[in-house]
Amino acid sequence: MKLSVVIPAHNESGHIEDTVRLFHAALSEADIDHEIVVVDDHSSDGTGDIVRRIGQDIPQVRAVENHRTGGFGLAVRAGLECFEGDAVAVVMADASDSPEDLVRFWRAMQQSGADCVFGTRFSAGGRTIDYPRPKLILNRIANTGIRLLFRLPYDDMTNAFKLYRRQVVDGAGPLVSHHFNLTVELPLKAILRGYSYAVVPNTWTNRKHGTSKFNVQEMGSRYAFIVLYCLLERWLSRGDYLRQSGELQHEPIYMGRRIP
Repeated sequence: MKLSVVIPAHNESGHIEDTVRLFHAALSEADIDHEIVVVDDHSSDGTGDIVRRIGQDIPQVRAVENHRTGGFGLAVRAGLECFEGDAVAVVMADASDSPEDLVRFWRAMQQSGADCVFGTRFSAGGRTIDYPRPKLILNRIANTGIRLLFRLPYDDMTNAFKLYRRQVVDGAGPLVSHHFNLTVELPLKAILRGYSYAVVPNTWTNRKHGTSKFNVQEMGSRYAFIVLYCLLERWLSRGDYLRQSGELQHEPIYMGRRIP
């Protein structure tokens, strides 16, 4: 099996080379067949040029353009439309996600047979480093609300760092989010449409350079929209979007931090 890594990047020249090289090194060391697709989201700082230069040395790395208007969700969707692997992980460009955790996600998918692997930063074994406290409080409020609304045990829906088999990406369409609300739309649709998922604790580290592209004031209504969108699907679609097997959602498979 081949793993694809999709990295949306907007003006990430300070991080992107380290991020790409570290993920390539970790996946190569673990003997995982892979590609790394960096989606240049209308960068003006040469991010795409850096990735193309890396690609000359590392054939598994390629840059693609987000030809839609700018936005995190649209950039991720551009990557999801062209990845070549049997499964795909969405990884942040700012080095907040751990390459070693992605190796554990991949091992967990192989071991459990799950359709998806979701990280959790807030359950036993997970951790955050330098997480801004206001953002942390809002995160926990949002995730608690989603968990209660949908009666789910999973506690870190808003984190983008997740792994999906190809059939999940196909089965979660059509995707409608333009921005960071895609981080909720994709896993929530996967769960509601009956795909199985394993949960693995992971580590998140705050960026060391630049500023976050996430804007709380801009995103609040967009998150609410996608949550209501998924809630209406659950209430009113009468199972039209369930995976072909027609199965109801699976209970999560909780895995330990270290996967052999």
